Order: sequence, then structure tokens, then C-alpha cells
Amino acid sequence: MLLRMTAARHAADPAAAQERPSLSICADDVVLGLAPVDRERCIRDSGALLVARGCVGEPYVDAMVERDRLTSVYIGMGIAIPHGTNEAKDSVVRTGVVLQQYPEGVDFDGERAQLVFGIAGRGEEHLEVLANICRILEDEAVLEKMKTTDDVDWVVRVLSGRA
Repeated sequence: MLLRMTAARHAADPAAAQERPSLSICADDVVLGLAPVDRERCIRDSGALLVARGCVGEPYVDAMVERDRLTSVYIGMGIAIPHGTNEAKDSVVRTGVVLQQYPEGVDFDGERAQLVFGIAGRGEEHLEVLANICRILEDEAVLEKMKTTDDVDWVVRVLSGRA
């Protein structure tokens, strides 16, 4: 399963564990320092990365563009989360997440997305992935650093719950 909760021990009480959200993500799932492109190209590139990583079949990419036409995949705070329509569920091979970073941002109706998380989920796993992305990026300092960093290893550690 893509989503897993990792236990982090409190320094003051080693017996107490705090659940941290995490994603199953590796360096090959992350592309940093991209030049701005138009919204549809950004979404198609995200879908192409999901295809290349073996998460989805080609039809899912068009469904990601269609999802954005139906309702914007921009969620605020410089984050967009492209994903397919319900009709494209059969194109999902395995749950997965990819990240593209556009330091200058991609225009989403006047808002700039610097972080674009392409996701695909088997069954209802996409809801857990969405929730975990939001929980991980609740820390404003982490969110802001992730928008401009060139350190792929740091990004992977943060998203996988190892930072």
C-alpha cells in the first residue's frame, strides 16, 4: 500500500509514539527545478511520469486533464494535485504519487502552483494519499523549502516520513 504510517518517538518519552503521515516515494518519482509550462502541459507531464513509473495506463493521462476541466486540481498554497476521473479507475495499475517542482510556478487561473503531485489510487487509496500530502505539508517551513529546494534526497526523506 502506498500510504503507511511511521512511528516517531518523542524525545521526552521514548515509550510514546507519534504517528506521522508518509508516502511511498523514491527519487525517481521526483523532478525538481522545472521551467514553467502551461497548465495542461504540466498535468500531462505529471501523467506521463505516472505512466513511466508503472502506476497507470495511457488513458489515465487524458482523464487527469478532464478532471482539471471539471474542477481545478489546484488546492491552494502553491499546490496542485492532478488525478484522474472516476471513469479512469480501470487505468490504475497500482497506487502511486509523483512530484514535479516548478519554482516559478504554473498558472492555475491566476494562482501559481510550485508543487504538482500527480496521484493515482487503487480503490479508495487516493483519498488517503491526498490526506497525507496535506498533512505532510502543514508545516509552512517545509512547504516553502520544498517549493525551491534542489535536494531530491531531502524531499524524499520528508515525503516518506524519514526526515
